[in-house]
Amino acid sequence: MPKRPVLGPQRRTNPLIWFLAFIFAIVFTIIIIAGIVIFVGYVAIRPKVPLLYVQAARLDQLVYDQTGDMAVRIFVIVRAENHNMKAHVSFYDTELILGYHGLSIAKLVAGPFDVRKHTSQELNYVVESSPIPLDSQLQYLTEQSLDKSKAMPFFLKGNSRTRWRVGPLGSVKFWLHINCHMLLPLNHSVVYPNCSSKSH
Repeated sequence: MPKRPVLGPQRRTNPLIWFLAFIFAIVFTIIIIAGIVIFVGYVAIRPKVPLLYVQAARLDQLVYDQTGDMAVRIFVIVRAENHNMKAHVSFYDTELILGYHGLSIAKLVAGPFDVRKHTSQELNYVVESSPIPLDSQLQYLTEQSLDKSKAMPFFLKGNSRTRWRVGPLGSVKFWLHINCHMLLPLNHSVVYPNCSSKSH
């Protein structure tokens, strides 16, 4: 006659393990739901990083004398662009340096401002410098530009910070960096540098 299997006492799962499993299940469920909400929000809103764009520039006046001093008056239009269809954007800490061959001429700043959804705002700057002493190398480069190219090389570089709310994704912040080289004709013609910012 076959023997019956001998069974030991049943071991019950510790209630603490059940509790931890329940907590983990709730946490994972929340993570999954949050991921779905973020994905749906991103697809619905399609957030786009704002831009700083150098729209136009013009060398209105240049005075260069035999002592190597140079003075300029330059007009620059920088445009802040917001291509988001459903969010306003705040720009702040906007500081740009206008320079010539590595030499800083002026700092262009803008106080905090907002750009409404899917619009842009122009920042108009008129820079009129006092006479700037140039060293011998810059004097040579300046005389070459005056004699041959009939245009002067300037640069505009700097940063701005942006912040906007993207639905369920919350507040988003970016640094914008711009580095634009502009060759401005001596005949006061307007140039369109086609420079825009990069972000991170």
